[in-house]
Amino acid sequence: MLQVVLNGKCAYEYVPQSRLPGHQRQFLDQMDSDMDSGIRLAGEEIAAPGETQRVQYVAMQLLRAIDNDNATLRAACSAWLCYRQPALRAIVADEQGGVVHMQLIQDD
Repeated sequence: MLQVVLNGKCAYEYVPQSRLPGHQRQFLDQMDSDMDSGIRLAGEEIAAPGETQRVQYVAMQLLRAIDNDNATLRAACSAWLCYRQPALRAIVADEQGGVVHMQLIQDD
C-alpha cells in the first residue's frame, strides 16, 4: 500500500492490484518513455533523469493530482510508484506558502 500524508493528515491511500492489465502496463511504459525526454523538477530542467529524480517527479505529480482532484492522474502516478518502486510505502509532504517539502518513506 502507498500512503500520502499531506500536512500531517492522510490525504490518499492506494492499494496496488496483484497484476496490472496489459493496457495499464503499457501506460506506465509510456510514462517512462515520456520521462526519457526530460522532466522539470524543482524548477530545473533535467534532460536525463535518474531513478531518484523520476520517483520525485512522479510523487510531485501525484501530490498535484490529489490537490486538483484528478482521479486519472492520481491512479496513474500511484500505479507507477507502486510498480516501479515497490519498497515505497509513503509520501510525506508539507506545503507552506506554495513550497512543498517532501519525504519518501521506503521499507528498510
